Amino acid sequence: MARLTEQTRPDQPRGGRTVRATSCGGIVLRDQAGTTEICLGRRQRSLGRNGTTWTLPKGTPSDGESTDQTALREVAEETGLEVRIVAPVGPIDYYFTQDGQRVHKTVHYFLMEAVGGSIDAHDHEFDEVRWIALDEARRLMTFETERQIVEEALPMAGHD
Repeated sequence: MARLTEQTRPDQPRGGRTVRATSCGGIVLRDQAGTTEICLGRRQRSLGRNGTTWTLPKGTPSDGESTDQTALREVAEETGLEVRIVAPVGPIDYYFTQDGQRVHKTVHYFLMEAVGGSIDAHDHEFDEVRWIALDEARRLMTFETERQIVEEALPMAGHD
C-alpha cells in the first residue's frame, strides 16, 4: 500500500483533508519477433472490469529510497524480472477515496528493459504477470492514466 501523508487542502469544505501517497514503477518493454510487448500484471479486486485490473508494476518507497531505487525494486518484486532503467518518463497523478479519506496519489514511472529474471518468479502482488502485445495491452489496461504514460514512453523507446 502507498505511504500516506496528510495535508489540508484550502479548497475543501469544512477543513476536509487529503492524504498524499507516492509510488514508483516501470514501463517494461521488449521486442518479440517484430512485435512490441509490455509487461503487465493482473489483480482481482473490486475495481475495474469484472473485478479484474491489468496494471503496470509499481509500489511504495522504503525509507531512504530514491524514486529510481524504488521503481527498480518494486518492478523486480512484482514481475520477477531483473530490470534496468532506460529513461525517466514522468509522473501521473490521480485521486481516490480509501477508508473514507481522499487520497492524492503520484506515481513516478520509468521506461525499463528486462536484463534477466522470469515472470514466473513474480511475487504475490499480482495474480498473473504477462508479456502482452502493445495493441492488446492498450485494450486490457484498466486505467487511462497508465495508458497515457505508456504512450509517452513509446517514443523514448524508439516506438511510435
